[in-house]
Amino acid sequence: MVVVLSIMSVILGGSVVVMRGIMSSVREDKARSDFTTIQSLVMKYQISTGRYPTTEQGLRALVDKPAQAPVPRRWTRVMDEVPRDPWGSEYGYRYPGARNPEDFEILSAGRDGIVGTEDDLSSQDP
Repeated sequence: MVVVLSIMSVILGGSVVVMRGIMSSVREDKARSDFTTIQSLVMKYQISTGRYPTTEQGLRALVDKPAQAPVPRRWTRVMDEVPRDPWGSEYGYRYPGARNPEDFEILSAGRDGIVGTEDDLSSQDP
C-alpha cells in the first residue's frame, strides 16, 4: 500500500511539473496572439490620426484621446480598455521599437510581471 502511494505521489508530482510547462507555453502563445490583435488596432489608430502613438501616450491613446503632444486632430477610440496579458499585467507599448526602430513594439512583462527581465515578451521577438 505504501509503495502504491509512493508511486502515485511521484506520478502526480511529475504531472504538476508538466502541466506548469504546458500552461506557461499556452500563456506565451496567447500573448503572441494578442500582439497580432493589438498591432492591427495600433495600425487602425495610425490610419485615423496619421501617426503612431508615442511611447509616452502608449496603448492608452487607443482608449482615451491623448492630452499630451502630439494631440491628434482626428481621433477615434479603437479599444475600450488597455488589454492585459495572460499574467494579468497591462501590455506595454514602445515607439520606436527596440529591435526595429522603424516600427512600434508591443510588450508583455511575462510571468513575473516585472519589465526588463528575461521572461519578457515582445512583438519584435524573432
